[in-house]
Amino acid sequence: MSSSDIFIGETIGTAILILLGGGVCAAVALKASKARNAGWLAITFGWGFAVLTAVYTSAPLSGAHLNPAVTLALAIKDGDWGDVPAYWGGQLLGAMIGATLVWAAYYGQFHAHLTDREIVGGPGAQATAAKAVEAQEKGAGPVLGVFSTGPEIRNAVQNLATEIIGTVVLVLAVLTQGLNDKGNGLGTLGALITALVVVSIGLSLGGPTGYAINPARDLGPRIVHALLPLPNKGGSDWSYAWVPVVGPLIGGALAAGIYNVAFA
Repeated sequence: MSSSDIFIGETIGTAILILLGGGVCAAVALKASKARNAGWLAITFGWGFAVLTAVYTSAPLSGAHLNPAVTLALAIKDGDWGDVPAYWGGQLLGAMIGATLVWAAYYGQFHAHLTDREIVGGPGAQATAAKAVEAQEKGAGPVLGVFSTGPEIRNAVQNLATEIIGTVVLVLAVLTQGLNDKGNGLGTLGALITALVVVSIGLSLGGPTGYAINPARDLGPRIVHALLPLPNKGGSDWSYAWVPVVGPLIGGALAAGIYNVAFA
């Protein structure tokens, strides 16, 4: 496959991933959404179906890495680094496009949420614990969780370890069960397996940090949150932003090492 196919495929696939994954977060979190308060199960299965849809759509073009940690792991496994920039560039751009589309689809809900005094504070607001968790965190705005992840308990070592562990599980599943016949991306059955693994990681390991397990999934939408003209949006929590980037990359590299030692 050519570099242009890789870049286009990863851009389209990651945009779909973030549109549907971020979309379920918006549906559950924002005011005036019919799915508001649908809960963690809805989010985990929504992200799983987002992975499934994105992989099936983009696999014919790029092999559907959709995650810099997966691309890194495959580069380490095969010793081929030539296409890594095309993969990473498409993934980051696609994540930013997907996050922008979530904002467009939920434009009215974002406005309603961010102008509600009970959520963003202001004169007349009640002292209530009903505010979004993100709003209580220093540097994180009340809708940042729609775009990117954040920890429930801010402990850099634990947060980093959680992201590493979750990503090792994901990437090992991809390398052992998910690859196509050429070994350069996800296959048809591999897409379903990977989607179910993402659901499992969300249910079992997503509680502490929100399970980014994908640097582009977190960084791209966080940049979009910082740029969008959202009223009362608050900060983008850049002090935490390195964790869901560095953690998954370490996890991907460790998974590739484990694979080469134990399975290759």
